[in-house]
Amino acid sequence: MVQFFLDRQKIKLFLDSLGIFSYAGFIALQIFQVVAAPIPGEVTGFLGGFLYGIPTGIALSTVGLTAGSWLAFTLSKIFGRPLIEKIIKKKTIDRYDYLLHSKGIILIFILFLLPGFPKDYLSYILGLGHMSTKAFLIISTLGRLSGTVMLTLGGSYIRNHQYGYFLTLASIVTVIIILITIYRDRIEHHLRKWHFTRDSHGRDK
Repeated sequence: MVQFFLDRQKIKLFLDSLGIFSYAGFIALQIFQVVAAPIPGEVTGFLGGFLYGIPTGIALSTVGLTAGSWLAFTLSKIFGRPLIEKIIKKKTIDRYDYLLHSKGIILIFILFLLPGFPKDYLSYILGLGHMSTKAFLIISTLGRLSGTVMLTLGGSYIRNHQYGYFLTLASIVTVIIILITIYRDRIEHHLRKWHFTRDSHGRDK
């Protein structure tokens, strides 16, 4: 299944075979790659722009990612930690466990916004906490949007043979990802420190 999601051509052929149901099939793939958290979503996001163009690609990806995030969050709410521990390594759960004991919506939004953080895993982990479904959907949808736009743009540039634009975008994104990867632990440390400082003063909303 992971190999399927890494093969752009296989996914394209599958969606083409659906004919008029291609949109629904693409949304379903986006939902599935969120719920099956280890599966990478970069290929499907890129294909959204390649197959459908920028406005439609962004819209379809956003619908699929939002629905998938909601489903992961809801499954976690219903079945709790026993299910989550079958999907996510305990080390990852423990790393973000502090998010369950606070109301730091700004921090959670930043984690969804920045590339390199496990957004699909976070959808499951946050379902174990007190956050409302409405708040979660707003944060996760807006937080994922920048990544969705970038991937869709990349796919659209390739579709329209705008290789210069694509290389420029890819270079910018690569630099951002490298920097965040290098400083990821430091970023998390400062975010946690800032967040707990706000909690201790009772100012978090």
